[in-house]
Amino acid sequence: MSVSSVHRTLEHELFALLRGASLECPVCGEFVLHEGPRVACPECGMRLHGRSDAAGTGVQLDMQAG
Repeated sequence: MSVSSVHRTLEHELFALLRGASLECPVCGEFVLHEGPRVACPECGMRLHGRSDAAGTGVQLDMQAG
């Protein structure tokens, strides 16, 4: 599995979490809680902060390939 494949898989999982299509934490596998635009895992503490804009729900990730 290449790095780009893993990145795409993680990106798809994060967007599915924010859409509400997935209820499983990508870190520990437990159920997550949806609190408005935020998604949080009570088990491991993972949090996603989505934002609502004209294009829909988006995620800001501070990552850079290099």
